[in-house]
Formats: sequence, C-alpha cells, structure tokens
Amino acid sequence: MSDKDVLKGESRDGYVKIDRYNEDKIEAVATHYKDILGQLGENPEREGLLKTPERVAKALQYLTHGYDLKPDEILKGAMFEEDYSQMVVVKDIEVYSMCEHHMLPFFGKAHIAYIPNGHIVGLSKIPRVVDAFARRLQVQERLTNEIRDCIQNTLSPMGVAVVMECRHLCMSMRGVQKQNSVTTTSAFTGTFLSNDKTRAEFLRLITASLD
Repeated sequence: MSDKDVLKGESRDGYVKIDRYNEDKIEAVATHYKDILGQLGENPEREGLLKTPERVAKALQYLTHGYDLKPDEILKGAMFEEDYSQMVVVKDIEVYSMCEHHMLPFFGKAHIAYIPNGHIVGLSKIPRVVDAFARRLQVQERLTNEIRDCIQNTLSPMGVAVVMECRHLCMSMRGVQKQNSVTTTSAFTGTFLSNDKTRAEFLRLITASLD
C-alpha cells in the first residue's frame, strides 16, 4: 500500500469493512467527472452534486479493485491435499461486474464445479476468485473463461465447469431495452468437456432445489 492509499473501516455487527482508496486517483477521476457533469448540462456546484465526483471516483475504484488482486494466489492460500475425487459444486455465487463497452453494471449468479485430482480448495476461495475477476471492466464471456482457467491452472483438477447467468443494464436501460433478458454463458474443461454424463450431472445439480 502506498503513502497515498487511505484505509477506512466501518464496523457492522462486529465485522469491519475495509475500503482502500488511492487519494491521487480519486482526485484525478473526480476532476474528470466534475467536467462530465457540466458537459451533461448539470451544475456541478449545486448542493446535491458537490461531492458526487468524489463519490463516483471512490465507487469506480472499488468496483474495479479486482485489478489489484491475484486470483491464483487466492486459491493457493487455501489448497489442501485430499483423497477426494467426486464433484464439488458451489452454486448461486452472486456476481456484480461492469460491462467494458458502456461501463454499466451486469449482475447475476455463477455456478462452479470442479473434480479434485489430489487437491481441494477452501470453499470460500471460489467466490473470492469470482469477485477478483468480476471487479474489473468485463464482458461476461471472458469472465466465464477467466474463472474456469484460473481454477484449472491452479488446482489441476480432472475438470472444471462454470455457468453464469446475468442481466445486463446496457440491454435493460438503453439500446434494445429488454428488461427481462438473461444472458447465459458456460465454460468446461477435462471430464466436464469430454463426458456427457458428468456435464449433465453438473447441470442437474445447479438447477436442483434442496427444499
């Protein structure tokens, strides 16, 4: 962390949320957003907008903090040798990202499975890997592949499966304005790619209810 980075904590029910902001970046981005507000016909000096450029700059820095994370290191921090070779599924992982074409959000769920080949990983690390890639300017197709490749290359499992279902505000708020459309992407390696029964079992598990 550089001298220009500022840590701010907020305690909620014993949990402290830490936000890291780079003051130089905040100031530079905020200056541009003040100009943008003027170009849009707004008065950036009016009360409701006085702090908006700084707020937007902080929000963008948080929404793209994945550039500062190393997803493979996240997995390596909780890898364990284990003699288990059945499917491990983590489904309904919340996804929030930013479309790189219009810088509007897209959000939804990721469903991920892998078949261990001598190593398992702490279950919380898989959602963290999703966040590390999602908190960047993205397209859903690349995001799906990056998650798959990171797990495959780091754990060397017998196979990885990733399915993502997301709504894109660039489709809902502008353009075709289709509010109810959902985009689904998938990516597979190993057994999930070569074995129809394994892939079908994964798809069945992510659509099944435990109720």
